[in-house]
Amino acid sequence: MQTKRVIIAAGCALAFGASFANTGLVLHTGTSVSHLTGDIAKLTIDLASWSPATRLEASRVATAAGCFFFGAVAAGFFIHHPTLDLWRPYGRTVSAIGGLFLAAAFLVSGYPLVSIGLAGFGCGLQNAMANHYRGIVLRTTHLTGMFTDFGVSLGMKARGHDIPTWKIAVPFLIILSFCLGGLCAVVLQKSGYDTVLIAGVAYLVAGISWTIWKHGVFIPRQRGRSGQATAMAEDQGDASR
Repeated sequence: MQTKRVIIAAGCALAFGASFANTGLVLHTGTSVSHLTGDIAKLTIDLASWSPATRLEASRVATAAGCFFFGAVAAGFFIHHPTLDLWRPYGRTVSAIGGLFLAAAFLVSGYPLVSIGLAGFGCGLQNAMANHYRGIVLRTTHLTGMFTDFGVSLGMKARGHDIPTWKIAVPFLIILSFCLGGLCAVVLQKSGYDTVLIAGVAYLVAGISWTIWKHGVFIPRQRGRSGQATAMAEDQGDASR
């Protein structure tokens, strides 16, 4: 139960962070980097009515989409499997995303296209690093899948099917976290803060904290349990002789 709570809290934090960073990029450049459906629709419109005025917007959307894709490729290469497993290097991955957001924050004024690419890569990396947990598809950079899972589970529950409460609560909490992340970004940006920079620092701190928790608490605890299980098995073997 404790591990489940940690996983849900981490998912909510990542959804908040992705929305926070994405909203900051949208406010800076007008281009989303965490979800692509609407922007791809805009890209097809721009391509159909090509003109010098639409070229910049098309290049930004294409950069965001391409870098998001390659971020997902990087997650597959370095993390190896989309099913959530706390033994995998999530702390280092989150820290890397923080570094990408920091670079995006410093480059957004002079090189907005590069900034969009870096942030898009970070969001693709995050979205693909752990997207399955106990039958739920965890998408922490956009909400379409979360709304689908939330609606389906709620509908089945209303129909009388035996749906665990957590299967309804998890997508709802991630949706709520994503909405709060965007709202906080708007408030802070209007107050004069650089939300992309804040997101980068927060991701770095979160990644380092996760790594410390993993090696200081999680791994020793798991090894202790493994050792206890081995000792019990040996005791039972001795007793049977």
